[in-house]
Amino acid sequence: MSHEQHRAAAPASVGCAVLSISDTRTLETDGGGKLIVDLLEANGHRVVDRGLVKDDPEEVINWIQWRRARPEVQAIITTGGTGIGRRDNTHEAITRLFDKPLPGFGELFRMLSYQEVGPAAMLSRACAGISQTRLLMALPGSPAAVRLAMDQLILPELGHLVREATR
Repeated sequence: MSHEQHRAAAPASVGCAVLSISDTRTLETDGGGKLIVDLLEANGHRVVDRGLVKDDPEEVINWIQWRRARPEVQAIITTGGTGIGRRDNTHEAITRLFDKPLPGFGELFRMLSYQEVGPAAMLSRACAGISQTRLLMALPGSPAAVRLAMDQLILPELGHLVREATR
């Protein structure tokens, strides 16, 4: 089967959970999380849960594990905590949950970021993988970075990724 045939067989609407990870933001002030929700819904996907936790690995893991167990959640997208600062622990928490990492996501994200922000793109530890047949993606907290990842990588392939993860 070609990638076009795979994409054609993919679900048009995916059930998603969106988690913002921040020590300083609230759901009301979180532009990155709101943008993910808005873009998912505008593209026909369902946001079945949204939350915010501190950048604490155990809080992140607990939130994801609870949502990952829900059958209506096919993909979990996080925003925040992917930098290299002392409190940026999202990458370590999320990669512990991967059964199958998708290194191409981070590589492509940094390549696209480089075109916009230059060498500072190397500071991003955006990542993605499969965790118990659920797609799990970690994006930076910046709304500009979220838009880049959503528009260029996630939205064009979300249904296809979910189809492949559950085959």
